[in-house]
Amino acid sequence: MRFPADFQRLLVLGLSGPLLALNLWVLSQIFRYFEHLITVLAIAAILAFLLNYPVRVLERLCRTRTQAVIVVLLLTLALLVILGMTLVPVVIDQTTQLLNNIPAWLEASNDNLDRLDTWTKARRLPLDLKGFSDRLNARIESQVQVLATQVLGLALGTLSGLLDTVLVIVLAFYMLLYGESLWRGLVDLLPTHIGVPLGESLRLNFQNFFISQILLGLFMFATLTPAFVILEVPFALLFALLIGIAEVIPLIGATLGIALVTLLVMLQNFWLGIRVALTAIFMQQIKDNLLAPKLMGQFTGLNPIWIFIALLMGGQIAGLLGVIVAVPIAGTIKGTIEIIHLHRKPHLVATETVAHEPSSNMKPEE
Repeated sequence: MRFPADFQRLLVLGLSGPLLALNLWVLSQIFRYFEHLITVLAIAAILAFLLNYPVRVLERLCRTRTQAVIVVLLLTLALLVILGMTLVPVVIDQTTQLLNNIPAWLEASNDNLDRLDTWTKARRLPLDLKGFSDRLNARIESQVQVLATQVLGLALGTLSGLLDTVLVIVLAFYMLLYGESLWRGLVDLLPTHIGVPLGESLRLNFQNFFISQILLGLFMFATLTPAFVILEVPFALLFALLIGIAEVIPLIGATLGIALVTLLVMLQNFWLGIRVALTAIFMQQIKDNLLAPKLMGQFTGLNPIWIFIALLMGGQIAGLLGVIVAVPIAGTIKGTIEIIHLHRKPHLVATETVAHEPSSNMKPEE
């Protein structure tokens, strides 16, 4: 018994949903089991991918690729040491001070909200600012306690973090030397019409994504730091760095970072928080309208709705790491399918042309 083509298509679409959900669940379980290993490998791969470009430039000056890799890694280590001696201590100090000052800021914000709540009740406005304030303060206090615990755990796990850093650098070194041959071996396991476009799409998407997001994050950090200093924002360096790091999350990262910083500043000074929000949004508009189109273009070609779905799926499967790599992976899948479709089009057109040509055995009409 043969089913109609429409029914077969509906059957395939109906079964693809449960199969996709099952595969995502399996991936999430695999990631949770090998979470530390996958995280280290992913960070090393991203670092090797980013350092591969200066390595290619230095290859023209050095005799071998090994020498170029060693020079780039030494320069990277020197940069990390400089940042560790200058920027990191300031950030840690400001983070500690911020966690200590948040309870006092909450008390000040409570006083302001109490006065505002009294003013609204005197005018019989249907606003329960006191209840909202209590819920918000309880939530912030619980998050501060969680952050304090995580900071303590980070301090206790410094040795483990140093070991992971050394492991990441060593893995990145070997990936820079032998990663290309390893990747070619993996691609060769796939059929040619799938492996070649997959490798090309993966390289383009990850290249455009990580380089552009890092540059955009550096722009936000470099412009907001002096702006916050001029506005006399407390913990200016920490807040600008927070917004710059949040830029790594595409589409919504900078907005979430600005909202968080604005909320923290408003706890101390409401009008200063407004000025911080306006300044950050102004810089964000410059970034989105002038810099981002030139750096990124339409590198994924994904609809914003699909980007949100990819971010949610990545976060569900692999947490923060999944959110960071979700968009380039989604762009890779889309780009691979498009390239395969383009390669198949000429064949389909040729087949249809041959099918519509008159047979050579037919005699022309007289």
